Amino acid sequence: MGEEFKIEIINPEKSFFSKDNIIEVVIPAFEGEMGILKDHISIISFLRPGIITIYSKSGEEKFYVEDGIVEFTNNNLSILTSSIFNLDDMEKQKVQDLIKVAEEESSKPGISDQLKYLSEKKIEVLRNLN
Repeated sequence: MGEEFKIEIINPEKSFFSKDNIIEVVIPAFEGEMGILKDHISIISFLRPGIITIYSKSGEEKFYVEDGIVEFTNNNLSILTSSIFNLDDMEKQKVQDLIKVAEEESSKPGISDQLKYLSEKKIEVLRNLN
């Protein structure tokens, strides 16, 4: 198998994505952008809004994610998320709708600092997609 590992992304509806010839995955962790290669130390981390980039022998795939949990152990990467979109399938109107929702969340009176940070991060990432 060489330098490859397995990834599985699961959302509430289904197993969203699964592949076993992964070379590298870059995830938007709360600690910052994190690159994961084969034999990476075991980790559990939370995702912040951002882009997951998956590099495999068959090419590169990108997904927008709003939240989630990441676990890497024994060369298996699991990502559990409630909101994920394939960038190849994301229409411009969907991006605009997500920006509008995030702007509304961010401008609510009495919003906590954490929710404000997450809303502003969503807005920043989504605007960069356009």
